[in-house]
Parts: sequence; structure tokens; C-alpha cells
Amino acid sequence: MSRAALLLLAMAAPLSAATERAAGLLPAHRIVTYYGNPLSKRMGVLGESPPDEMLAQLERAARQWQKADPKTKVWPGLELVATVASDWPGPDGLYRTRMDSALIEKVCSWAQKRHWLVILDIQVGRSSVRAEVERLLPFLKRPYVHLALDPEFEMRHGLRPGARIGSSDAEDVNVATLLLSRIVERYHLPPKLLLVHRFTYDMLTRYKRIRLNPNVQVAVVMDGFGAPGFKRRAYNATVAREPVEFTGVKLFYKNDKPLMSPSEVLRWRPAPNVIIYQ
Repeated sequence: MSRAALLLLAMAAPLSAATERAAGLLPAHRIVTYYGNPLSKRMGVLGESPPDEMLAQLERAARQWQKADPKTKVWPGLELVATVASDWPGPDGLYRTRMDSALIEKVCSWAQKRHWLVILDIQVGRSSVRAEVERLLPFLKRPYVHLALDPEFEMRHGLRPGARIGSSDAEDVNVATLLLSRIVERYHLPPKLLLVHRFTYDMLTRYKRIRLNPNVQVAVVMDGFGAPGFKRRAYNATVAREPVEFTGVKLFYKNDKPLMSPSEVLRWRPAPNVIIYQ
């Protein structure tokens, strides 16, 4: 068996339930995900090419990260934007569109057959974290399905998404954490991941008031694009200096010039636990 095949086998092999429940996914693993929505070629790499092509591309990306850091097992995932912020109010005036269950099931099926993760990303608009997370509870009950908050699109003070950068407060994170923790306890699941995207100070307010929970692993992900020097400075300012629990970074195939390699990103301190490609 080739080295590449062995690496892929190691990435796909799930932990025993007892081991995963005791320790969670992080920091023993590095999560490498593709972000977007199959209905949009503009939202991210998840929807830019046919599914088979996209999934094969993610496998190759995951192998690159495994090669760059052989000591940390890579676990691939698909980050689906399941609640999409909109610049039009919609029938309920909440400036967000919920993806239907059939689309979420389709993405879950791609991941489940490969023993990958699914991360359901919510762009709140003028809705609330509680309302959008509660709507996704039937999917979050599955042990391989996790959650992400996208504060850029959480709008207050009557603004519409895209008019300015939005923000989430510590209490938004705490609400999501509590809902996830209840699921873990009720269904005896492994700890859930909660990703929080951030690239400015104001996108996550009062971070010291975020309450950690043993049932939920929180990773703040630096979500800005640009040249490597800018990305590293933004990571240091908004993630490394204001840690919550674990860290991550988003890499943009089209907007990062040049795109950083795994070995370059791994020189950051702390080295990111979560890698998202858009």
C-alpha cells in the first residue's frame, strides 16, 4: 500500500466511542474542512465544482496537512452554510435564508460515508443564535455533526447583512454552547465542536465571558483573507492574543495571494487546530 493510501486510511479511521467521548476531537486531531454551499459557486469551494471533484480535492488537501504534521491525525470535514445571510429581508424580515433539510442531508451523506465531519455554519442575519441552532437540532444529534457561528453576518441596530461587518457577543457563544451541551448529555455523544469565525476585534465582544464546557470544544477561527503577513498579524491580534480554547484559520483559494502552505501555517504559534478552505 502506498504512503498516500496509508495516510488517507489513518485520516478516515474513526476513534473508538470511548476515546472520543473522553477527549474530544481537539487537540489530538487537526480538522481540515471545505466551506461553502452546493447552491452557490461564489460562497466557497464546497460549491464551486461537482461533488466528486470537490471531495477528491479535499482528500488531497488533507493529505498535505497530514504530511506536514504526521504526529497530528487529520480529520476532514465539510462546513456547510446552513443558514445564509441575505441582503433582502424575506417574508419574516430576518435577512436570512434557511437551507432545506434535503440539502443538509445530501452534504451529511457525503461526509458520513467517508467518516468525515459536518459543520453546520449559521449566518444569523437579524434572527438569533438560539432560533437558528434549535432549528438544526435534529442534525446536531448526530455524533459527526458540529456547529459554527459566523459573526460577520449577525446584524444588530436595524442593519442588513453586507452593509457592515456584524458581531457576536460572548452570550451568543454561551447560548450555542449550552444547546450543544444539552444534546451531548441527552444522547450520550462525544464533545461537540463549536467554531466561531473572527477577523476583527469587534466581531466577538466580551470574549472573557465565554463559559467553557467539557461537552463543547470552542475554536476561534481567523477568517480574514490577504497576504501571509496580514493573515498572521490578524491571527495574532484576534485569536492568539484573545484565546478562548482552541484556534483556527481560514485559507482562501482565490483571495489569499499567495495561498499559504501547511508548513507555513504550522509555524504560527499556537499552531491552528482547525483549517478551513474557502
